[in-house]
Amino acid sequence: MQQVTFPVVGIIGAGAMGRGIAQIAAQAGSVVKLFDTRSEAVVEAVQAISGQWSRLQEKGRMTMEALAENKSRLIGANALSELSDCSLVVEAIVERIDIKKGLFAELEAIVGSQAVLATNTSSLSVTAIAADLKYPQRFAGFHFFNPVPLMKVVEVIAGLKTDPSVCDALTRFARQMGHTPVQAQDTPGFIVNHAGRGYGTEALRIVSEGVADFATIDRILKDQVGFRLGPFELMDLTALDVSHPVMESIYHQYYEEPRYRPSVITAQRLAGGVVGKKVGEGFYRYENGVPQVAPEPAAPLIAEMPPVWVSPRASRRAELLQLLKDLDARIETGSSPSPAALTVVAPLGFDVTTVAVVERLDPARTVGIDLLIDDAATKRRVLATNPATRVDMRDAAHALFARDGKAVSVIRDSGGFVTQRVVSTIVNIATDICQQRICSPQDLETAVTLGLGYPLGPLAMGDRYGPTNILEVLFNMQTVYGDPRYRPSPWLRRRGAIGLSLLHTEE
Repeated sequence: MQQVTFPVVGIIGAGAMGRGIAQIAAQAGSVVKLFDTRSEAVVEAVQAISGQWSRLQEKGRMTMEALAENKSRLIGANALSELSDCSLVVEAIVERIDIKKGLFAELEAIVGSQAVLATNTSSLSVTAIAADLKYPQRFAGFHFFNPVPLMKVVEVIAGLKTDPSVCDALTRFARQMGHTPVQAQDTPGFIVNHAGRGYGTEALRIVSEGVADFATIDRILKDQVGFRLGPFELMDLTALDVSHPVMESIYHQYYEEPRYRPSVITAQRLAGGVVGKKVGEGFYRYENGVPQVAPEPAAPLIAEMPPVWVSPRASRRAELLQLLKDLDARIETGSSPSPAALTVVAPLGFDVTTVAVVERLDPARTVGIDLLIDDAATKRRVLATNPATRVDMRDAAHALFARDGKAVSVIRDSGGFVTQRVVSTIVNIATDICQQRICSPQDLETAVTLGLGYPLGPLAMGDRYGPTNILEVLFNMQTVYGDPRYRPSPWLRRRGAIGLSLLHTEE
């Protein structure tokens, strides 16, 4: 084994996070001293980690020699003073800045002058925690994600006074532990929690407008984009007592930046204790850990399908016409629809109502389809009505687009449907992270794919669906809603305008 960067490591906090960090640090070759103010928690943690290693050995995933070495390197500390010989001390305790600052002030008087001090904070300022230290240059953020052995990304955060060599050493150590380090500036949410703001908050806004219910939005984003969990499934899993305070914290730390605006929906549910899967009820109700989800309504049965007329301004118009041919639709080719025709529009960012008014279409017969993503690349089609759409036209559109067996969701009018709104918000926030130079585009992509499990990094997602398209969606949504939340980041606006990849950096 190569020489480990930090031979003796102290971990403060014997909860799940502290246990995970202690486990991988010992496996990397460091002697690990685990301390908690509750001595019984330390005993339980050492036993739990040793038990995990024993199970790995029983399954043939760890040798007897490695098992013995790992166990010999894991030591329970009875007092903070026992960490005096540590070359690195990582704190993983409660997210309260006063308690963290007090702990590190005490540690400074215990450890050697060359020891590195690190906080695992997920939402507090690294600079603020280090503000009262005598040697803030040796202090940094070292943010892991639960469960630590499985979540293979770690954020290395430089405070305002952190010496670059400290971050370099933590980066090397992260790699020795089998993790992928990403370096971030000390900003609210760092990379992962910052980049993750768009997914849940925009889905909550869609619900708050009455566009669709929780299950429909989850289905759309999983089937159209490829997310493993829908936003409401994800919030149920993480629990609102964790996720809602993070939403509020980042929003307030950025001085009420509209892009990060939380929702009254989660605030109310948190107040009512309806926080997610762990209590059996969240956005879904759970029985034996299984969400109870109503089945989707079947496609309507239509006796006679009306002819279909497609707006000349529809996005992906040629593909839409080919799809309608494949579905055996009777397609009208005139300059305007006949009085009997189902009128189909496919806007980017605009709602169906706006398109019907601007194009002087009969809103009663007008239905929209989301074609941001190539139909062949999705498992679901999404249609939107407007307030005047007749029931027979809505049902005809649903039945027509479900003819080949592909799932169809019909939602109420929304600028940007569901997928356009959520994807564009994710991409916009990510590009602004790059604009602020919080991290490199490459570290952003790595952090999001490993830390959030997105099917693509947000910049690659923007490139796949077209920076120009994402830009159009945001501009048009800003027109529809009049909300600065949707103003495009300069990074996106400039690259989208001149056709550059969102991963492109200036020379």
